[in-house]
Amino acid sequence: MKTKQTYFIVSAACTLVFLLGVGCGQAPESSKTTDKGDPAANPKVKGTIGVSLLTLKNPFFKVIGDNITAEAQKNGYDTIILSADEDVAKQSNQVKDFIIRKVSAIVLSPCESRSIVPVIQEANAAGIPVLTVDIPCNEPGVKILTQVATDNYGGGKEAGKAMIEALGKSGGKVAILHYKQAESCRLRVKGFREVIDAHQKSSDIVINLVMELESGAAKDLGYKAAEDALQTHGDLRGIFAINDPAALGARAALEKAGKQEQVIIVGFDGQPEGKQAIKDGKIYADPIQFPDKMGVEIVRSIMAHSKGQDVPQEQLIPTSLYRQEDAMNDPELD
Repeated sequence: MKTKQTYFIVSAACTLVFLLGVGCGQAPESSKTTDKGDPAANPKVKGTIGVSLLTLKNPFFKVIGDNITAEAQKNGYDTIILSADEDVAKQSNQVKDFIIRKVSAIVLSPCESRSIVPVIQEANAAGIPVLTVDIPCNEPGVKILTQVATDNYGGGKEAGKAMIEALGKSGGKVAILHYKQAESCRLRVKGFREVIDAHQKSSDIVINLVMELESGAAKDLGYKAAEDALQTHGDLRGIFAINDPAALGARAALEKAGKQEQVIIVGFDGQPEGKQAIKDGKIYADPIQFPDKMGVEIVRSIMAHSKGQDVPQEQLIPTSLYRQEDAMNDPELD
């Protein structure tokens, strides 16, 4: 009986202290966190923006997410920033959860534009505005409030011009390291190909696009793709990689093969590591993107829509070709 009384007294004391906000030992994790996705948890919050990005392993998308969060906070909104990890099924489930939470808006960088259509239609039916960032969704049957992205087609053209410039009078064979599941990358390659094809028709200098390989938009797969390209074409002269991670992976493969002086790389993005590689002469040039601007413009579009203002259907942010000279004058680099 004495033991039971002691247990009752200790339990009651712990309960009282917990209610006072101190607790006995560590409080459960759920009691220490606030769900920012629930406006009721903070009456000053106007709403929540649900964001599902292609991947947060790529710093580019993290910059987008960070700027969405910062700009949303300025306007009194919370955010839920999630990584889809390049998985369409995972992204679809994230959107379904946003719908259940009744978020104010949903922002996507689609893992695969065609496959994400059904869940976007669910959000449309729920009356939640859907916006895309970086990767558009141009499929029929969906309503997209606005698409904020880099002018990937224009950037691809810049990359083509950079490759022609870099190869000079010698020309040569060029491989493309692609990421076909992303609409943004399809646009980059389209622009690149068009410039090279036009050059072929108007110049005696021959540039042949000999291979198009999957890079996974990642270092490891970019490395493997470049290795495969070198094995097939030992006299390869150029590589166009659709982003910096793929370009950096390709550079590592060239160094291993001892062909870093033979093959010129043109990348795309302008991530800090990519810019540093341009400064060090490892990548020739990048059409650089501005993910910070994308994040800000997405939120501004949501705010404008909430006030009944018209929002452009598409907002393209031009790239800027970044060469070694630009890197040498870049205060953010070593």
